[in-house]
Amino acid sequence: MQETIMDESSIAPPKTIDAIEQELARRIGSQKFRIWFKDSASIALDDGYLKIGVPNTFTARWIENHFLKELQSVTEHVTGQCHKVSFSVVPLTQSSPLATSQSGITTVRAAKAKAATFRPKPASPQSRLRLDLGSFVVGQSNELAYNAAQVVIREQHSPFNPLFIHGGYGVGKTHLLQGLCNAIRQVRPNTNWLYLSAEDFANQFVLALKTKKLEAFRRRMRHTDLLAIDDIHFLTNKPSTQEEFLHTFNTINLAGKQVVLVSDAAPKMIQQLSDKLINRFVSGMVVKIDAPDFATRCKICEQCARTMVPTTYKGMMPQTEKPPKVPENVIHFIAQNVRSNVRELEGALLKVIAFSALQNGPITLALAKEVLADHVERCDPVVHLSSIESSVAEYFGTTPAIIHSAKKDKTVALARHFSMYLARKHTKMSSSEIGRLMGNKNHATVLVACKKLEDMVDRDAEIHWRGPTGNKVSTTKTTLMALETSISK
Repeated sequence: MQETIMDESSIAPPKTIDAIEQELARRIGSQKFRIWFKDSASIALDDGYLKIGVPNTFTARWIENHFLKELQSVTEHVTGQCHKVSFSVVPLTQSSPLATSQSGITTVRAAKAKAATFRPKPASPQSRLRLDLGSFVVGQSNELAYNAAQVVIREQHSPFNPLFIHGGYGVGKTHLLQGLCNAIRQVRPNTNWLYLSAEDFANQFVLALKTKKLEAFRRRMRHTDLLAIDDIHFLTNKPSTQEEFLHTFNTINLAGKQVVLVSDAAPKMIQQLSDKLINRFVSGMVVKIDAPDFATRCKICEQCARTMVPTTYKGMMPQTEKPPKVPENVIHFIAQNVRSNVRELEGALLKVIAFSALQNGPITLALAKEVLADHVERCDPVVHLSSIESSVAEYFGTTPAIIHSAKKDKTVALARHFSMYLARKHTKMSSSEIGRLMGNKNHATVLVACKKLEDMVDRDAEIHWRGPTGNKVSTTKTTLMALETSISK
């Protein structure tokens, strides 16, 4: 490596570098900054360049591909000048080339590049997870998934491998997955199990590559009796990580061990997921958790109330008095008006209980209606839009996330137009609100989509799109009728 000779005056003062690092950490997040800069790179300013000293070419390519714009923006923000970014690969035991001195000039900034140490945690025993099956409310919408999980818990070699659970936001997928792990931990204490999110898997894989600890990473992931991965859809558009996970899955599966996966969408609906992974996922048990029905929502409210009321009223009333119960009519009112997911249901219930506790009064239906008036009015259109997007996405073989994206291929455009048209027809939302909730589109986009679809309905135009199983053909009125039937269920 050729040394860079410089005058002391040409090197940026340490305070400037510190400011750049602080702003960079704020923009990209402390964890990413620690992994890619604090522990692995040195930063210096010299002669119009922001110079990054890195331990290897992999790190240089990664930083350039993922953080180049942030580096340029942050440097301009701190210094008020534009700087080009350059990378230099230096041995980890040496100083950065920018830290070289000439004629006794003191080094201004020593390199911080050192290998980030990958210390895999033992796969077993893993700490008890927060959620368990004792608090999981079983209803018509999740009964099949719950029973499949019970089979995995009960049978050391279950017929459901992998068990793939999917559903919308806040319907209890993570609750069921963590509950399954905790149950196995209790029933079979010697089981070597591992629970993590797909994002954790991807981050640990990249860190293992960067620090040359890939074998340790693979030992941890593959030598398990049960591998439970949450949010597996996070692997989309990550071909290298998908390939690594494929080999991990194959190793565990061939050893007769169990894999349980959770996703927001069914395997074939996950865009940019390799065919090999999709084939592995659908070879097992694929089961969906729907939004809870009215009876299940009532059970959830009743169960949550038993915990929320004593906790909320604690310290707000004499110990001799018992906290009030949540009346059945209040439970029914909340369950009837909050239908999208469990999280929102729990939030509405907590709001009513908290208001009652603060006023030191009874929990009544009148109070619930008053407290949740804005909440119900605000949530009602969102619930309808969520239902519309789910039905449209399933019909056209895509996902709500793809409908929200900027993609403009024929299938996505059709799905987006139908979603906007149905939202205008079946909700009280304005064009601006619909556009904002569907990926920050402007109101003009919504109006154009609705006008175009109205014209297609008038002509009953034939529509063509490509679904997961191939090309599809239908008419506009037939499609619209099918979607409206699905939404009304």
